[in-house]
Amino acid sequence: MLWKLSLTGIKSRFKDYAVLFSGLTLAAAIFYMFMTIAINPAFLKGALTIAFSITKFVFAFGIALLSLITLVYIVYANSFLLSMRKKAYGTYMILGARNSKIGRLIFIETLIIGILATVLGIVIGIGLTQVVAQLLISQMGLQIHKFFGFYIPAMLWTLIFFVILFFLAAFCNRHKLVKTPVINLLHEDQKPVKLHQNKVWKFVEAVLGIALLATGYWAMHDYQHLMTNSVIIGFFTIVPGSYFVFDSFFTGIINFLRKNKAFKDHKLHSFTLGQLKFRLGDYNRILTVVSLLFALALGAITVGLNFNNLTEDAMKSTYYDVVLYKKDAAVNKQIKRVSVRQKQTLDYKQTIVGHGKDKLPVLYMKKSEIDKKNLKYQHYYRKNDQEDWTTRTITVKGVNNPKGEENYQLSSLTPYSGNQVKLVSDKQYRQIKAKKRQVSLLLVNNFRSNFNNVEKLQKLSVDQTISQSAQGVDVSLKNSKSAQYRLVAAIASGFEFMGFFLGIAFLAMLASTLMFKVLSGANSDKPRYKMLWKIGAQRKLLKASIRSEIGTLFALPAILGIVDVLFGLQFFKSMLSNPYDKIWIPFTIFLVLYLIYYLITVKLYEGIVLKNK
Repeated sequence: MLWKLSLTGIKSRFKDYAVLFSGLTLAAAIFYMFMTIAINPAFLKGALTIAFSITKFVFAFGIALLSLITLVYIVYANSFLLSMRKKAYGTYMILGARNSKIGRLIFIETLIIGILATVLGIVIGIGLTQVVAQLLISQMGLQIHKFFGFYIPAMLWTLIFFVILFFLAAFCNRHKLVKTPVINLLHEDQKPVKLHQNKVWKFVEAVLGIALLATGYWAMHDYQHLMTNSVIIGFFTIVPGSYFVFDSFFTGIINFLRKNKAFKDHKLHSFTLGQLKFRLGDYNRILTVVSLLFALALGAITVGLNFNNLTEDAMKSTYYDVVLYKKDAAVNKQIKRVSVRQKQTLDYKQTIVGHGKDKLPVLYMKKSEIDKKNLKYQHYYRKNDQEDWTTRTITVKGVNNPKGEENYQLSSLTPYSGNQVKLVSDKQYRQIKAKKRQVSLLLVNNFRSNFNNVEKLQKLSVDQTISQSAQGVDVSLKNSKSAQYRLVAAIASGFEFMGFFLGIAFLAMLASTLMFKVLSGANSDKPRYKMLWKIGAQRKLLKASIRSEIGTLFALPAILGIVDVLFGLQFFKSMLSNPYDKIWIPFTIFLVLYLIYYLITVKLYEGIVLKNK
């Protein structure tokens, strides 16, 4: 019987449960995807273990964030659903149902929704993981075969996590229901909203809220001096500041508009402003949470997409795409697979000068060759506290300064990085009794598309040099442009995908949470709209009032969230050259999705309050 009542209850509130169900399904799908990428050993069989070690850490961090937000979402969503069902549960109690039976009923309903959403989320997550993992592998230039999105340990961890969350939520719902008197359950939608009318306190709250937000934004901007303390200061100022702003500042704006007779008396503005005044008094906490989640979601997508710029910085730091120290048949064969646009060679000889403790290896090169070939290097500098590189030419004058940058940059093109370079005439060079050596410096067409072949070519040359190494050889694949690119691409790709999917999950949760809060008060609003209808208000005016009211509730946290993001991105200047680059892309995606949730909420709300008008 309890199972039948549970299923009937879910069916009767199908639209409300569908919103919760969709948000939970998306959360479970993304959680499964993150878990699969973070713990699946198939990634460790890739071309470079360290790349996916970093990626696994990034996705593990994403799991922690997603878990925290999911917990908050489930608490809010279940609380709203419980408030909508209290009247029905109170009716069951009047008809003779025992508290324990009703407690079991809500417990079963919550678990059914949770388990179904988790199972469906895992199914969707399997396909999502397969697609995302292949994109991630392709973007990082790895070659991993026989990877499948189906991974049993990730399924088990996802099930365990969500079942525990829903078990706790069901237990809390049961406890609240059993402890609530029957009379309160029956009149849940008639509870008055308490408004705090102390004008002095409201003014203090408004000033304090703006001051706290300003302090948090200053902390984000002054990240160079505050370092990680800027995040701590921002958290403990922006969170309470947002609450105070919603509790006082926005309410003050509404009171100001209500005093404007021309605006108030136009159409149904007086009714709409009255609704909003009561709404904001009851919605302060939820609007604060939504604005913070909005900022986190939009920030995650914006920062994630901009992490891709790190790969550009990695390519800027080194001028030559490939440095070949030695050649053999395998290296010559691999060169043919690389689209080379420019090739230069550099001859040198190495000898030991001095005696005893003063012995020092020296690289000899011809002045004429340095003058003629215009070899390049990337000069590092900081501008406006941002890292950047500029291309410079190696000159004879610069190399002749043994402590200068150009001397070091020239030696780093050989396997003897760090050796002092001396430039001599052609005649002197021929007289030096040492083996003539040569390095080849390559620039390729489109480094990204040629990456796999470039990396293989560089690795062949480095391995050959190390296997035939002489004393003093200082060469490593880690120092090559391809290795630096792969390492940075691992970090950038991981954060890019994590940011995008975390942002989408946050958006679904915050928008559906706000939707729940709005719809939970729809039944208590029905008499007000019925009264307006009876005194002659037109249907289009009622709809316009609904759109304005709900639009304001959606717009206020979005506006504050956008402001939070714009200031919060200042902190990421320590990692990204321009965290605001292409900011219109995530903003457009986010606002379109947010608008869709708003339109759905308006439609559902109209279906409740304007039904049978």
